[in-house]
Amino acid sequence: MTLHPAIARATSRIAERSRAPRQRYLDLIRRARDGGSQRRTMSCANLAHGVAAAGEDKRSLTAAAAMNIAIVTAYNDMLSAHQPYGRYPETIKLFAREAGCTAQVAGGVPAMCDGITQGRAGMDLSLFSRDTIALSTAIALSHGMFEGAALLGICDKIVPGLLIGALRFGHLPAVFVPAGPMPSGLPNKDKQRIRQLHAEGKADGQALFAAESASYHSPGTCTFYGTANTNQMMMELMGLHVPGAAFVAPGTPLRQALTRAAIQRLARIGWDGNDYRPLGLCVDERAIVNAAVGLLATGGSTNHTIHLPAMARAAGVLFEWDDLDAISSAVPLIARIYPNGSADVNAFHACGGMARVVAELLEAGLVHGDVMTAGADGLAEYATAPALQDGHLEWSQAAAADPDSPCLRPIAKPFAEDGGLRVLTGNLGRAIFKTSAVDPSRWRVEAQARIFCDQESVKAAFRSGTLDRDVVVVVRFQGPKANGMPELHELMPILGVLQARGHAVALLSDGRLSGASGSVPAAIHLTPEAAAGGGLAKLRDGDVVRIDAHRGTLTAEIDEAEWTARPPVRHVRIDDADAGRELFALFRAQVDGADRGASPILAAAML
Repeated sequence: MTLHPAIARATSRIAERSRAPRQRYLDLIRRARDGGSQRRTMSCANLAHGVAAAGEDKRSLTAAAAMNIAIVTAYNDMLSAHQPYGRYPETIKLFAREAGCTAQVAGGVPAMCDGITQGRAGMDLSLFSRDTIALSTAIALSHGMFEGAALLGICDKIVPGLLIGALRFGHLPAVFVPAGPMPSGLPNKDKQRIRQLHAEGKADGQALFAAESASYHSPGTCTFYGTANTNQMMMELMGLHVPGAAFVAPGTPLRQALTRAAIQRLARIGWDGNDYRPLGLCVDERAIVNAAVGLLATGGSTNHTIHLPAMARAAGVLFEWDDLDAISSAVPLIARIYPNGSADVNAFHACGGMARVVAELLEAGLVHGDVMTAGADGLAEYATAPALQDGHLEWSQAAAADPDSPCLRPIAKPFAEDGGLRVLTGNLGRAIFKTSAVDPSRWRVEAQARIFCDQESVKAAFRSGTLDRDVVVVVRFQGPKANGMPELHELMPILGVLQARGHAVALLSDGRLSGASGSVPAAIHLTPEAAAGGGLAKLRDGDVVRIDAHRGTLTAEIDEAEWTARPPVRHVRIDDADAGRELFALFRAQVDGADRGASPILAAAML
């Protein structure tokens, strides 16, 4: 199909804007590639350290005649999504030997769980864990022992961090190796209902814990369509998985076959063969646009409005929120996965999943099919679904989408005519609004502001009854410079209660929510943030705020002269000496805005 004009225009604008930084990036990876395999030029002492514990692979590693794959792993056994990775290194080493290669664990990266840290001090480290992961990935790959990389990560900041770090070694071919979602448990709508009952005091802690435990119950990724599963969608649309790997359950023969295929594929795209596919050439402006289209078409996580610009910058591509807004007008919403619908990712996968999404987007000309991928045949290969036939891994074309499906529909009959995210602009700044989870009747809220600086104060006001009215709940000084930009997800049950009582309610914040933001209107990631003197710091209790996702506007209804003259409220610093937050003071001082990726390390490196 011919590329849709809006997609072509957006891609062209991004390419032109990125011309100089992209060329610098390509020069960087060309110089690294021209230097050849570093193992072949290492001193005896250097190489001896690198192979000392290699056992049966020592001879091959010393000869440096075959690819050595760096395994960068986010394994820990606290996160359900990453617990399956415990045995991956040993199996990957076996698969590498089958392909005539070797593999070594180059390093581990931290993997924190936002579900555990929600509403706690540790959440203030969450966003910056992405940049810590990027730094850890760079350290792992800096040893010069490797000619390719297998990246083991799934969840929220982990995939973006791995990709940012690996892109600085973009002359290496790289493949992401997922582990899959847990089986479906308590339906997400039931979990949400119990959360709201608990917020109202109608369900006790024991009932809430039972519901949560029935939802999150075994190894594998959480089954709602939050940031972790949006990561997997994006890796498919960027061609950085083997096709169809995203949502196959852990511990199954098909999952192991896909991991084996990933390592075998990595062995075939190394620089000593005739199909060299370096990561830095796979991730270009077309791949970034494909990821953005997927984000919009599936109603993915709002967190990726931060991660996508950061990932793009690491490859010399300047992707902006305006690009996302322009693309959104051309991309229909074709998937409804909780919190945007009732289905979870297992149901989504069962009704065609990523293979069907890619097929629909290709047929409509909404994605670039001619991108370089880790697969063999461009993006079209990702429109196929894997299965085991007589013990052999095979791919076949995805079945047609059901036009009446509650989960995944064809582009000819979408759930909505445009994408699941909007950029709002006005005298308060710029913010992101996730339309896919919110009924269109609630896209416009105009009410008096009630201003808070933390979640606990909002909860206290709810319990006192002072929020039981039409209200825009403002939670400011939650941006990356103020406190690391924590998610404010604990607010959604109580705001959902107020909305269910018939009130016009919205959340306005320079903080984050997540892919699980729910049905309450929310203008988030507001930039410039309050701690940087943004418009949010000028708001006062009782000011009327208008949030209008239909028009794409976000305004304080204040006389312009008064607004200009009004001084911003100064931020009162939190006590950093808690949960290690003091160690990230340098990150907070250096970080740039949410619309540029909220990255301290990319800002410091002037990327």
